[in-house]
Amino acid sequence: MPEETIKSFNVGYLQVLDDEGHADKDLMPELSPGQIKELYELMVLIRAFDDKAFKLQRQGRLGTYLQVKGQEASEVGAAYALKKGDWIFPSGRDVGVLITRGHPMHMLLQYRGGDERGMKAPEGLDNFPITIPVSTHIPICTGAAWASKMRREDVVHMAFFGDGATSRADFHEGLNFAGIFKVPAVFVCENNGYAISLPRARQTAAETLAQKAFAYGFEGIQVDGNDIFAVYSAASRAVAKARKGDGPTLIECVTYRIEGHSTSDDDSRYRTKQEVEEWRKKDPVDRLEKYMKKNKILTDEYKQSVTQKTRDMVEKAVEDYEKVPPPEAADFFANTYAQPTEQLKEQMKEL
Repeated sequence: MPEETIKSFNVGYLQVLDDEGHADKDLMPELSPGQIKELYELMVLIRAFDDKAFKLQRQGRLGTYLQVKGQEASEVGAAYALKKGDWIFPSGRDVGVLITRGHPMHMLLQYRGGDERGMKAPEGLDNFPITIPVSTHIPICTGAAWASKMRREDVVHMAFFGDGATSRADFHEGLNFAGIFKVPAVFVCENNGYAISLPRARQTAAETLAQKAFAYGFEGIQVDGNDIFAVYSAASRAVAKARKGDGPTLIECVTYRIEGHSTSDDDSRYRTKQEVEEWRKKDPVDRLEKYMKKNKILTDEYKQSVTQKTRDMVEKAVEDYEKVPPPEAADFFANTYAQPTEQLKEQMKEL
């Protein structure tokens, strides 16, 4: 993936925080030291969860898992800009989005353990279930946003997806409809450079993914996806714009997944160790820590405390996950229709 900042089709590129933790004061969003700590703690928690989930999969205690390591800023920064009552539409790698939105971690493990009940959002959380097929949730997000607009609700809808999704029909249909009807939606593309093993340059000739929004009549912006402040700033602006009735925005977060596509992936077959190591230097957690140290928000004692607290939280989630009784066979039929069809009723009787 090219390193240079790309500017075309009037696509802006936003970076607030550089690799060494220096922030552009003119671009810095309004965040208190307490909020910055909250963002930091969420990112550390997500990384601790991610590392543990990978180990559980290797131990046979979890199914296939998609690691989020390296993309925490893109997920936390965008989701943090939403209010309670707004909706999220996550894809397979977006455990960071769900954790930011308060989805219980033991339920995320439950889902990755093969139990669909883990995706049932607790009361008060407007989290759509993870969508595994690439891009199919994008028109669903658009439809939900259109419904909110027709009902005159103060609700914003945010969909998350990878760069590969922008080459799929659902992406184009969803964004086209969103632009026509100016729905209150924000589309967050986590461009990590690869659609599984396919480099971005092999799936689209567009210079940026953000510029694709212009074909549908609304704004696209490209941001440094490893810069928590840039992502939050762009997302906050897009959310406010959608809430005001000024239509959708496409945010392209240029980021990188440090690990493979999933626990079944061998990433050495399509990318080099040197490329991965270069991106490790842009680690979003390390970058935020550098900023916090420079601004006397992070001390060694605080960092150790956060590290221990998050590990304890994750271990408790594992305990809770492994105590959940397995689903009943009848649960297979429970959540397909609001009212079971006659055929389903007959099949359930056979159980």
